[in-house]
Amino acid sequence: MALKERIGVYPGTFDPIHRGHSDIIRRATRVVDRLVVAVAINAGKGPLFTLEERVAMVRAEIAEMQGDGPDDKLVQRIEVKPFDTLLMDFTVSVGARTIVRGLRAVSDFEYEFQMAGMNSRLNPEVETVFLTASDRHQFISSRFVKEIGRLGGEIGHFVSPSVARILKERFAIERQNGGAARAMQTLKPEPTPPDE
Repeated sequence: MALKERIGVYPGTFDPIHRGHSDIIRRATRVVDRLVVAVAINAGKGPLFTLEERVAMVRAEIAEMQGDGPDDKLVQRIEVKPFDTLLMDFTVSVGARTIVRGLRAVSDFEYEFQMAGMNSRLNPEVETVFLTASDRHQFISSRFVKEIGRLGGEIGHFVSPSVARILKERFAIERQNGGAARAMQTLKPEPTPPDE
């Protein structure tokens, strides 16, 4: 009797994809037979890159993983798809029974635990699997990568060379259009109102 293929979904905004994401993708392929990296439209987060740009970046990063370990067929087991629906609906539509989530720190756990509970209520047949970030990637977040890059800091430790180049190009365009000034204003704390 042949076992059914285990399909997992690793959802995220990937704005941009960083080394922590890539690590989770590699490790998730040890848990499932086929992994669908689901790139969320997530307009509420105000992404720096369009959905199409993020999908292209994720696909390029996965193509770079070929030969990155003992499984030379790794890339063939990973698919990248955009989605703009309820995660559970997307998961079922691709035939997956597992949602993979990465945890960087204890602070991630409460939100992810609640999300896993809600997803379980929506479909108890789908399990959420948590993979903790490798110690060298625990502190990386897309938000911090963008803030550091936007302010001219070195981001090569956090993203691949191709993603670093794309970010630098985007931030150069922002600076030409006055975007850096607006970005820096958002990083300043609100003034304290005077005592009355």
